[in-house]
Amino acid sequence: MRQGPLTGLKIVEFAGIGPGPFCGMLLSDLGADVVRIDRKGPGRGSPTDVTGRGRRSIALDLKSPAAIEACLKLVEQADVLFEGFRPGVMERLGLGPDVVLKRNPKIVYGRMTGWGQTGPYSQAAGHDMNYIAITGALHAIGTKDKPVPPLNLVGDFGGGALYLAFGLLAGVIQARETGKGQVVDVAMSDGAASLMSMFYGMKAAGILKEERRANMLDGGAHFYDTYECLDGKWISIGSIEPQFYALLLEKTGIDDPDFQRQHDRAIWPDLREKLAGVIRTKTRDEWSEIMGGTDVCFGPVLDLDEAPKHPHNKARETFVEVSGVVQPAPAPRFSATPGRIQGPPPAIGAHTEAALRDWGFSDAEIAALA
Repeated sequence: MRQGPLTGLKIVEFAGIGPGPFCGMLLSDLGADVVRIDRKGPGRGSPTDVTGRGRRSIALDLKSPAAIEACLKLVEQADVLFEGFRPGVMERLGLGPDVVLKRNPKIVYGRMTGWGQTGPYSQAAGHDMNYIAITGALHAIGTKDKPVPPLNLVGDFGGGALYLAFGLLAGVIQARETGKGQVVDVAMSDGAASLMSMFYGMKAAGILKEERRANMLDGGAHFYDTYECLDGKWISIGSIEPQFYALLLEKTGIDDPDFQRQHDRAIWPDLREKLAGVIRTKTRDEWSEIMGGTDVCFGPVLDLDEAPKHPHNKARETFVEVSGVVQPAPAPRFSATPGRIQGPPPAIGAHTEAALRDWGFSDAEIAALA
C-alpha cells in the first residue's frame, strides 16, 4: 500500500539519468504511483541506485508499434507523463505531446532538458555546469582564481528536478480544475536562472560585486565562511545578523575592536585571517561543543560518512538504511499523510506484468508485448 500526500496520483516516467530519476524519487516518496518505462535489457536494480527507488519498472521495446500503443494506453490513465530526452525524440517515437494530449486531454506532459525545447542551444549536449554557466550562477561560485562546479546540485537537481516536480504538480492542480492538461517545458538553465533571482536583485541594488569571494554570501565576508580547525577538519560560520555576530565574538573570545566594523569590506580579508587563527586553536569537536546549537549560526562540515551520525540528523531520522545502503529519507514531511520509501530500486522490467495488469491491461495484451 502506497503512502503519502500524492497517493492516487498516477505517473508515467520515461527512464533517463540524473535529474529525471531524482524527480521520480521525490514523487514516489510522497506516495505517487510512478511507473517507469525502461528500454528492454539488463541493468538497474542495485540497492545503491538510490534515486531509482520506489517505483515499478515496465520494460518495452520502444521501436515496436505495439509497445508504443501500450505506452499510449498507459498515458490514457495517467495524471502525468515526464521525460528527459532531447527535443524531438518523443515525437519520433510517436509519443510527442500532440499525440499524448489527444489520447488524454487532462494529462500534464513534463519535458526536462538542459537547454529547453527552444533556443539556439536546444539540440546541443550539455551537463550541469554548462547549464548554470550561462545563468551567472557558475561565475559567482568558486575561488578568486576560477569558477568551481558546485557538484551537480544547482542545475540538475535544483534547477531541473525540483522545478520539474513543482511544475508537474502545478499542472495537475490546473488540470483538475479545468479538465485541460498542458506541456511543462523545464530547462535546467531556466531553473538555475530562477534560483539566482535574489542575486540579480542584489546586483541591481548595487550591493553585489561580480568578483568572486568579495560578497557576503560567497565567502568574501569573514562572518560567512568555512574555517579549518586544529585537527584539519572544518566548520561553517554564518553570523550575518548583528546579534549572531556578537555571539560569535563572545564564543570565540575575540575582543579586537576591528571586529566591530563587521560590514567594512576593506578589512574583511584581515578579519578573516584573524578569525582563522582563532579557529585553528581548537578541534572541530571542541568548536561544536562551544557553538553547536547556538545562535552563532554554526555547523560542523561533515563528510558523507559523518553526516548520518550527527545528533540532529539522528534525532530527525534524516537518513535511513535500505537494503544496507544509507540514504536520505523522504522530504518534506507531512503531519497527516507522511511519505515513505515505497520500495527498493527496481531492476529493468521487474514489474512489467504486474504493473500493466494493475493499469488495466488484459493477459492477452501483456502476452503480446512479451
